[in-house]
Amino acid sequence: MTRWAGPWPTDGIAYGADYNPEQWPEEVWADDVALMRQAGVNLVSLGIFSWGQLEPAEGRFELGWLDRILDLLHEAGIGVDLATPSAAPPVWLHLAHPEMLPVDADGLRYTHGSRESWCVSSPVIREHATRIARVLAERYGHHPAVRMWHVSNELACHNGRCYCDVSAAAFREWLTRRYADVDALNLAWGTAFWGQRYASFEQILPPRRTTTIANPGQRLDFDRFSSDAFVDHLEAEAAVLREVTPHLPVTTNYMVMGDFHQIDYTATTPLVDLVSNDHYLWAEDPRGWAELAFSADRVRGLAGGDPWVLMEHSTSAVNWQPRNLAKEPGQMLRNSLQHVARGADGVLFFQWRQSRAGAEKYHSGMVPHAGADSDRFRAVVDLGATLGRLAEVRGSVVEKARVALLWDTQAWWATDLDAHPTVDLHYLDLARRLHGALLDAGVAVDVLPATSDLDGYRVVLVPTLYLAPPDLSDRLSAVVARGGHVLVSYFSGIVDEFDRVLLGGYPGAFRELLGVRVEEFAPLRENGSARLSDGTTGEVWTERLTADGAEVLATYTDGPAAGGPALTRRSAAGGGAAWYVSTRLDRPALAALVGRVVDAASVAPVVEQPGGLEVVRRTGAAGSWLFAINHTDADLPLQATGLDLVAGRMHHRGDLVPARGVVVLREGV
Repeated sequence: MTRWAGPWPTDGIAYGADYNPEQWPEEVWADDVALMRQAGVNLVSLGIFSWGQLEPAEGRFELGWLDRILDLLHEAGIGVDLATPSAAPPVWLHLAHPEMLPVDADGLRYTHGSRESWCVSSPVIREHATRIARVLAERYGHHPAVRMWHVSNELACHNGRCYCDVSAAAFREWLTRRYADVDALNLAWGTAFWGQRYASFEQILPPRRTTTIANPGQRLDFDRFSSDAFVDHLEAEAAVLREVTPHLPVTTNYMVMGDFHQIDYTATTPLVDLVSNDHYLWAEDPRGWAELAFSADRVRGLAGGDPWVLMEHSTSAVNWQPRNLAKEPGQMLRNSLQHVARGADGVLFFQWRQSRAGAEKYHSGMVPHAGADSDRFRAVVDLGATLGRLAEVRGSVVEKARVALLWDTQAWWATDLDAHPTVDLHYLDLARRLHGALLDAGVAVDVLPATSDLDGYRVVLVPTLYLAPPDLSDRLSAVVARGGHVLVSYFSGIVDEFDRVLLGGYPGAFRELLGVRVEEFAPLRENGSARLSDGTTGEVWTERLTADGAEVLATYTDGPAAGGPALTRRSAAGGGAAWYVSTRLDRPALAALVGRVVDAASVAPVVEQPGGLEVVRRTGAAGSWLFAINHTDADLPLQATGLDLVAGRMHHRGDLVPARGVVVLREGV
């Protein structure tokens, strides 16, 4: 899919940061721009948190400073991703309309003094956000520095759920559109349980704090409603920008990273011209680079394979983790090129100059507190030069994989609901492990929304998809029928869209596809394990199941499901098969299973003998580029040939990728 037919915002790969000149005396700006030119910066995001500076009182605008910095940047050849400032409404707006402040599930209303301190259902924020967006679009939409629009910032990051009366009314209105009448809602939510039946929509509230477990159907619909409200907000701001400046692309920065899942980004993606994402490593995770790769692949899946923009990451430490570890030498470059390898045509940071004051003053920047005479800034300059040498990669795409891994935000919400069989099952846990096994094996994988087209994939992985799209079983059956292989895990296909169990034995959505029938879940004790007949070990979860048309590949030899099948395969006439794994295998066993499925489907690694390297290929009309990233402390051989654009020399088959280093080969040279 192609969203934007116009020009990319920059020549070559976009490089830069959030720039907040309003935090600094104006005499600093010229030095900023000179350092940006030295570093190779060609794009900055401007005005993200500047509403109070732009409009210090309602209707009174002070835009001269923005005029001057835009002119200064343009004179230096630096483009601007101009933001609408709704992420941080001014104090005067909060004081005039305290009803716009969000309320938590306990009924506590927040106050102003931070960011995103607004209820997304409030008509006040909608009115004023679109008003200031129009002012900016009309004044700056044809300024030669402005290359694209940046709607708000990290939507729903801090205000993802609001339980106020305004939200309650909006939730009821949303429900009247979803359900034909209140009887249909009662049936969907199962309100006969615990006597929760509603006589009218007017009786319904958000799932505020109550005595014990809230209705799961109500909670799931409230998650959907809340996500839709942010989608509507994005659409409203974007509509103003497109009306006034149809020649400029619109984006908003996603937060596809870690455990953030406040918004269903499959609904926002049709509203943006370019997909962009913020990503921050969890510093204490020794395999943080693997989570980065997983998140970048998810972003690429949302973008439909098109190039996207890394809108924010960090040059070094962040400020919001328990222990904010500095990045080691070379890590900033490796992290940046991982994103480029996986489809990013822009590498931007938060932020340009590290703040002197405020909540994020210890968050790293491109220019640190130590100034330009620092190893960090010298690394920033080096990264800019490296991205300059990679300019020819821009516009290419990541080579389509033969393995697809499916995920779904609504399944994530549903998996998070209370009163499930164990607290030890987390939605993305198995997905990350599967992705990591493929990453370590050098096998390419596309991480796709569960509604995606599966044509062309030889292997499809379906991990813990508790709530599956209703047509997914048919689409997976088609993969198997054409000779492909499907691997489904435990706790998949369990409920319908209302969180009602699909009866007749689990996994209701996939029983026929898999040829198994689970009679009972048998989760393990804390830190428990179960042994399998093939010598492997299961963790967290087991099931009491029977095979009905599937071959049993391994059984449980102990634990609550002892004697029963643990791993099965149902083979089809055309050589395809549907595999089922009913426990979370330990990492070595899971890697072996993934290798077995991939081998059965005749899927090869990106290069021969990847040997611990992260390898990704991008392709385009001008050729192909092989990225090889070494996250280890040892030099590793790369079995490929080409011109290394990082080092500027030929790389011959078997030459080494330095420890903690990167090579990017222009192939076919």
